[in-house]
Amino acid sequence: MSDQRQRQLSHVLYWRFFVNLALMLMDAAMFLIASATVLNLRHENHPFYTPRFGFTFDTTVYLIVATCFWIWSLHQVGVYHRHIMGDGYQLNLLLIKGMAVCWIIQCAFHFFFKFELTLTSLCLMVASGWALTVVERMISRAFLTRSRKKGEYAYGTVIVGSPQGVGRMLRFLAQRQQLNYRPVAVCPIRLNPETGLVDSDLNAEELRREINENWGSSLPVLQYSDNNLAEQFLDINAQTVMVTDVLRRYSDNYNTFSVRMESLDLEIAMIASAADTSNHEIQIRSIQGTTIITQRLPQYSVMARFCKRLFDIIVSAIAIVVASPIMFVTAILIKADDGGPVFYKQQRIGLRGKPFCIHKFRSMRVNADKYLAEVAAANGQELGMRVKIKKDPRITKIGHFIRKTSIDELPQFFDSFIGTMSVVGPRPQRQFEVDEYNQVFATRLLVKPGITGPWQVSGRNDLSDEESEALDVAYVQNWSVMGDLIYILRTVGTVLHPNGAY
Repeated sequence: MSDQRQRQLSHVLYWRFFVNLALMLMDAAMFLIASATVLNLRHENHPFYTPRFGFTFDTTVYLIVATCFWIWSLHQVGVYHRHIMGDGYQLNLLLIKGMAVCWIIQCAFHFFFKFELTLTSLCLMVASGWALTVVERMISRAFLTRSRKKGEYAYGTVIVGSPQGVGRMLRFLAQRQQLNYRPVAVCPIRLNPETGLVDSDLNAEELRREINENWGSSLPVLQYSDNNLAEQFLDINAQTVMVTDVLRRYSDNYNTFSVRMESLDLEIAMIASAADTSNHEIQIRSIQGTTIITQRLPQYSVMARFCKRLFDIIVSAIAIVVASPIMFVTAILIKADDGGPVFYKQQRIGLRGKPFCIHKFRSMRVNADKYLAEVAAANGQELGMRVKIKKDPRITKIGHFIRKTSIDELPQFFDSFIGTMSVVGPRPQRQFEVDEYNQVFATRLLVKPGITGPWQVSGRNDLSDEESEALDVAYVQNWSVMGDLIYILRTVGTVLHPNGAY
């Protein structure tokens, strides 16, 4: 068994090493090309003399050293981690962090040697290197995603859980092609109500239906066993065991199961609750023989919240100035369409359940709210947070366009500027929608609602209720000013390629 496991690990390490090496070399090439181009265009491609030490750096040597700083910076922020190579959102955030680290190192490097290079050129080198790397990584990600569909560059994964849990996980993996988990088998289990122990789930018909509906092709089914289950996973070249449900964290069943898997170097993976405490800052102290564990979310400190408010003011002010011509033309078109009011105001629920008035360009006929229940009923829906009407007859001609392009949201930058909203956050909802929140989803009210956010850039109305809930609650526990900047950049892509907007 040990030899077999070593061969499997060697294969995984082999492709992982060469994929990361290729990515590293391409990242280096992008930075090298960008830096050389900047120096040439700004006529600063001369040898670099250091008066402090009295020797000269050849331009080629200087560019190689600068490129090494770039690669080291990306490595330090985690760009080359094995679970990042095919990711999109997380990778882009790390690239920005890597750019900041590289800029600091380059500044220190030039200060130490006293090189004659303008700060403008240095900034352009780092920024253009980052830009080319982003483009290169987009192309690389497309290649990796396409290869993973063929079963390459991914970790063989066995999904363990109830038939319903297996189905949900297969649907999750099918929708997120950037993840490097490739299902190779499923293992259906259930909790024995009499003994409280884990048994094999024998409902083959339900399992087959879940696999076909959520994955589209059949997968091998392994029977649960207390003795040789890990060995069965190894026989099919699995590297990861993904737990969906039934096995609850911190339970004896889970602890025993995980030890059996990890003792043969199988990785355990699971999707935690959106309200899981894993993102909290944990501190453990021992006081007179008593252990005290404290936890906090650092982004809710006074300074962090001040930075977010300052970020909102600056971004909103810039957006208002830049978008003024578009808003002016939109206002004229709305008025000319049916003569009704240009703006639409509606009460929404904001921070900690406090109502506020949201402002948008009117995209529906006058008094459209009075007919919501009627239109929902005509589409076989009940009034509530799950109302999603694809062809709403209340939308005006110009309304279709401004909703599709998100122009109707532009007046909300005034709401963000005055502080009732934030630029980034969960979308604001109405009282009857808030009334249906469960305990976990209600935590979205702990931050200001946003103009854009995880829901808006991840599929909008095409998302399921569970996906929307997970995205919003995760934002509550993970937001940062840098993360908000990434959401703004992603929003640009969503506006250019609108999906789920209706």
